[in-house]
Amino acid sequence: MAAQLVSTLDFGLLGAPSEQDGALVWLFKRNCSISPKQLLGFFVSLALVSSFVALMCWEGGATLVPPFTVLELLAFGAALYVYARHAADRERVTVSAQSLVVEWENAGRVERAEFNPRWARIVVNEKGMVEISGSGKQAFMGRYTRPDRREKLARDLRRALLAV
Repeated sequence: MAAQLVSTLDFGLLGAPSEQDGALVWLFKRNCSISPKQLLGFFVSLALVSSFVALMCWEGGATLVPPFTVLELLAFGAALYVYARHAADRERVTVSAQSLVVEWENAGRVERAEFNPRWARIVVNEKGMVEISGSGKQAFMGRYTRPDRREKLARDLRRALLAV
């Protein structure tokens, strides 16, 4: 009955949450145009071409080109590494009758907060983030949601809590 009630709610622009094992799940991901695996392939191909050009310059007598090519590839590789670490960042909220679980991943580190759905408080704080609190714990979400849609997200989460 609760699942039917929740499915009739208006989730609007955010889209309806998916259902897994009777729980509602919201998943928000960072908007990335290239995956870390594709990024590695791009960097390897770029490194091969740059190394070939540096080798040809060295053969032609320009002995300073290869060291600068190595420096260039190290700096570019470090920048791509930092980007790739955050490419899989995400936030996930799971609402069921037994619990409200908020998980967020940042640079490969996953943090989790679990709340009793009957006692959880959901508000948009002064910084514009959706704040979920209860039992002395706090979790913030909405990093990957447009600021103008965070209030709607908070309303939808409150409705889902009332429906389960």
